[in-house]
Amino acid sequence: MNVVRGSVVRSLAGRDTGQLFVAVAVADRFVYIADGKERRLLSPKKKNARHISPCPQTLDMTELTDKKLRRELSALRTQGAEKSSQDRDRKERV
Repeated sequence: MNVVRGSVVRSLAGRDTGQLFVAVAVADRFVYIADGKERRLLSPKKKNARHISPCPQTLDMTELTDKKLRRELSALRTQGAEKSSQDRDRKERV
């Protein structure tokens, strides 16, 4: 599991299970994550690396603000929802 700064990750454990975050920093076995709303870029959440799953997307961290981060993660969530509904439609047709 390669998580680098700027990686989009999904939480697997805790009260934020299933939510998308961006990796702000990686230190030893912990990853500091932020979503721009509950966890801002200036005060990221310390999360055990075993409790997250990396997504294929990465975000450019230069000039990233909380507002831009919220917008980017929202766009990724809607893309994921569209893909899952398309997959569901395909399965129903088969």
